[in-house]
Amino acid sequence: SPQVQPFLPQWLAQPNRVQKRIKDNLCPIRDVPGIHPRLLKKLQMNGIESFFPVQAEVIPAILQSASNGYLLGRGGYRPKDICVSAPTGSGKTLSFVIPIVQVLLDRVVCHVRALVVLPTKELAQQVSKVFSVYTDGTGLKVVLITGQKSFAKEQEMLVQKKVTGYCSLADIVVATPGRLTDHINQTPGFSLTQLRFLIVDEADRMIDDMHQNCLNQIVKAAFQAENYSGSKMLFQRTKPGPVTAASSCPPQIPLQKLLFSATLTQDPEKLQQLDLFQPRLFASVCSEKNGDGTETEQDTNNKYTLPEGLSQCYVPCDLNSKPLLLLYFMLKMKFTRVLCFTNSREASHRLFLLVQAFGGVTVAEFSSRLPPNERQRTMKEFEQGKIQLLISTDATARGIDVKGVNYVINYDAPQFIRTYIHRVGRTARAGEAGVAFSFVLRIQERRFLQMLRDAGIQDIKKHPVKGNSLKPLVQQYEGALCKLEKTVK
Repeated sequence: SPQVQPFLPQWLAQPNRVQKRIKDNLCPIRDVPGIHPRLLKKLQMNGIESFFPVQAEVIPAILQSASNGYLLGRGGYRPKDICVSAPTGSGKTLSFVIPIVQVLLDRVVCHVRALVVLPTKELAQQVSKVFSVYTDGTGLKVVLITGQKSFAKEQEMLVQKKVTGYCSLADIVVATPGRLTDHINQTPGFSLTQLRFLIVDEADRMIDDMHQNCLNQIVKAAFQAENYSGSKMLFQRTKPGPVTAASSCPPQIPLQKLLFSATLTQDPEKLQQLDLFQPRLFASVCSEKNGDGTETEQDTNNKYTLPEGLSQCYVPCDLNSKPLLLLYFMLKMKFTRVLCFTNSREASHRLFLLVQAFGGVTVAEFSSRLPPNERQRTMKEFEQGKIQLLISTDATARGIDVKGVNYVINYDAPQFIRTYIHRVGRTARAGEAGVAFSFVLRIQERRFLQMLRDAGIQDIKKHPVKGNSLKPLVQQYEGALCKLEKTVK
């Protein structure tokens, strides 16, 4: 039966298309119009000479939306919200960092003007680091709130109490949802009434039910009338609506939402909740070179975009042979820099102990059980090649930019297509090559392949491993199991 096509609003159905082939479509930074010379210099100091396609499209779009300064005055002109759906590793972070820093360069008074919300501490840290690089020397203040410092300490970083009232110590706040909500509700003087940019990264995950409340609270706080030392504030923002004499009088800062995701939901109802204003969608597409040198776009109904340099394989197997398969790939096929995913913290931990007991592989686990400083150390050692196998859960690895992952192994086949996209997107980043292997139990095989087919992913190859290849590992493996039983006891 033909599938019923959901009715998509026009902005979803007809996005601005962004080239996906990163390496063929690099754009020298000087060719992107309107970037401040100071930032061009910073980019070069950081070894960036070209922008990825997403960056070359999105940076000018955000800059343009603030071309009259961020305090947009009369006339009811209001910038459009922007959604970006692009593969993991295609440079989304820089595409909002650069324009936001530039727009805020000439601000006089410090207020929270940009707020970036991310689902995990690691991601938030990563993004705040990038902001710090580009705000360095500008006087703009970036504050990270993820609950890694005490609540009181974070409060001190955000606001200062003066005789005249509170003043903000942050222009740009990078936060995780839980901690942010706490500050909105409990930190006196923490105000979002001057917020100009709300960036929601990994947006699909943030729209999910648990964080929707957080987004609602942010918007509510942004449109609240403020109360400075007892007097009502002069300017209260009106929620966007028809332009009336009243709404076009005071100069109001528009609140603009920027959403980024590798798997931006196509579900209009979910997007409805975000209450977007005339949104523009930038979605990346693949174009193929034809014989005559022209390019055609690949079918555009593939919802999910995977990195260009990624090869995908799956290995049919049974439950008992999974650990052996992993050892076989590491020891016999000599895989290096492998990121391996399981479906739970327990499974991650068990597998880690087992590989450790077997010996011969430098292995580490990456899970929310470990304190952040340990996770960072592990990450560093993995990037330096001191650890060859990193075993992780989805929660921890979402969106993380790990340098130089050669292989992603789905030790447990993912149950959802989004999980698959995000996992395999940890390799083949920034135009490099990478391989993803999925261990699929024979009873899961049909459903797994169907899930990929439904998402328009055709090019996954079957990669059977013969039982004979695993035989030499069995004896030592059984020894490792015994050793493990003893330690567990």
